[in-house]
Amino acid sequence: MTLEQITEAVKKVLETSPQRGFEESVDLAINLRNLDLTKPQNRIDEEILLPHTKGKPVKIAVFAKGDVAEKAKAAGADYIFGETEIEALANEPPRARSLANEVNFFIAETAYMPMIGKSLGRVLGPRGKMPEPLTPDKDIAQLINRARNSIKVRSKDRATFHVSIGQRNMQPEKLVENVESVIMRLEQKLERGAQNIRSVYIKTTMGPAVRVR
Repeated sequence: MTLEQITEAVKKVLETSPQRGFEESVDLAINLRNLDLTKPQNRIDEEILLPHTKGKPVKIAVFAKGDVAEKAKAAGADYIFGETEIEALANEPPRARSLANEVNFFIAETAYMPMIGKSLGRVLGPRGKMPEPLTPDKDIAQLINRARNSIKVRSKDRATFHVSIGQRNMQPEKLVENVESVIMRLEQKLERGAQNIRSVYIKTTMGPAVRVR
């Protein structure tokens, strides 16, 4: 898939999609082939760092205490939970599910990981939102800033899956670079690279789909 193909597809999508009364996202529909997706090792489960933000807020929750919690707050984390809050979430399944659906990324001090796995794993795991461990060699502010430019891409056991890469009001060049980053990462991840991708379509939320390849 060439940069020219991506550029042409993005241009066509923006030209042919009618203006709406709300800000639409720009999404990719990716179709895989020649993969046994009943085998977990063939499934896509990736966090991809985009060159540009998606153009809309990304919510981040941090499980931490003390200085780390203060640094997370200063870096703009939307939620900060300590041990007491983790226990409270475990005892309130509806609240835990609501949080899991609302928050895009979770980060946790390593000391909390066993507790989170035991009490919240059944909520976060199926959604692909188990926290990224905050090991001593990592800076919480850097992880939060990186998460704001990252997306989760999961195929589960389906050959076709979708991922949002931006907003319609973004500059076309930024959309193109975000699309290119996703495709390149998938080609690196898949066993046979581009040969395992049957097709890629791009579209706005309610607009027509345009084939990229």
